[in-house]
Amino acid sequence: MAFPAVTNATGSNPGPNNAVVPDTVQSPVGNLIKVGRFALNLVPIALAAGPSIGVQAFAATGIGLIVGDFVQVEYQGLQTTNVAILDSRVSAVDTLEVKFLATTGTPTPAAGSTTNPYIVTVWRVQPNWTAPASGNQLDW
Repeated sequence: MAFPAVTNATGSNPGPNNAVVPDTVQSPVGNLIKVGRFALNLVPIALAAGPSIGVQAFAATGIGLIVGDFVQVEYQGLQTTNVAILDSRVSAVDTLEVKFLATTGTPTPAAGSTTNPYIVTVWRVQPNWTAPASGNQLDW
């Protein structure tokens, strides 16, 4: 009998069955397959009169973002007074969305430069893998 799972709940471990499971022993969900940090020279536009929240999209970042990536954006220089970065996400292929907060006035977030770039940290999670429904296996 071929074991369809990486770990056998009865105590023996037959090892991976390459015809059925991935070619490396791994948890089926939650593993990071790629992690990267990139320096980008983002150039935001002016925000609406504060207090307000403005979402700005930066297309064609050149770092290969895909929907589902987890991203964190931080500015390495001194950010414009009355501006904060609240959140970020990938809204489409290679498109980064950053949510800025304007506390007062109509400030423009600082533009990224070679000496003070925006640092974008990207975590890409391994796609879900579904274990076969038969055989001895540990239910994740």
